[in-house]
Amino acid sequence: MESSFLQARGLLRYIGLFLSGVCHQLPDHSLRWAGVQLPLCCRCTGTYLGGLLVLLNLGWRGRLRAGRLPPLRVLLAVGALFAAWAVDGLNSYVQFLVGRPWLYAPLNSVRLLTGLGNGISLSLLVVPLFNLTFWSEPDSVRSASSLKELSGLLLQAVAITLVLLLRLDVLLYPALAAEAVSVLLMLSIVNAVIVIMLSRRMNRATSWTEALAPLTWGLAFALLEVGGLAWVRSWLGPRVPFPPF
Repeated sequence: MESSFLQARGLLRYIGLFLSGVCHQLPDHSLRWAGVQLPLCCRCTGTYLGGLLVLLNLGWRGRLRAGRLPPLRVLLAVGALFAAWAVDGLNSYVQFLVGRPWLYAPLNSVRLLTGLGNGISLSLLVVPLFNLTFWSEPDSVRSASSLKELSGLLLQAVAITLVLLLRLDVLLYPALAAEAVSVLLMLSIVNAVIVIMLSRRMNRATSWTEALAPLTWGLAFALLEVGGLAWVRSWLGPRVPFPPF
């Protein structure tokens, strides 16, 4: 089914076409508010918003420079969140291939919730790795120190799921902005790590001012990556199917 963004106008059209570089955007896998399809499918929406949720929580707790991974019990729970995301995605893909679900009928609410769990799990791992690569003295605190903290993130994820499923018109443009910002932010962080490693400037930064240059480069590469993939997809789209996951 063709994405509705080719028929959309204004901001929705441009955001939707841009984010087509990171998401298949199948309408039946996406939320629609007042006839408007969100630029990311439910699974991608959850994944990127989950990453953003962790960053906001770490900022509120003063742990953006956390340099230690969660303890083993939290890592095991994080692994379970990733497994839930993978199983739900595989179940959806099996339905796409054979016309019937493997375990259960896929639901957008489940795609969204498992996506949030996946985004949370990835961000709890990526943030310490970034800090260990970037800072000369990363903070000796964990990105999540207990199952209680992880449970708090999951409760927030459930709240986000419920709010999105309400599809309130007033939240349409905030949701569009959150999706675009979360995609660029998460890709910028990953790209910044690559820039730091390639430039052999690991463990040198002492202030956020010194973080500006690699993060700016990370953002520039993120814009090029997403925009380039969107262009490639626009060229291949009529010829190559994009199976859902």
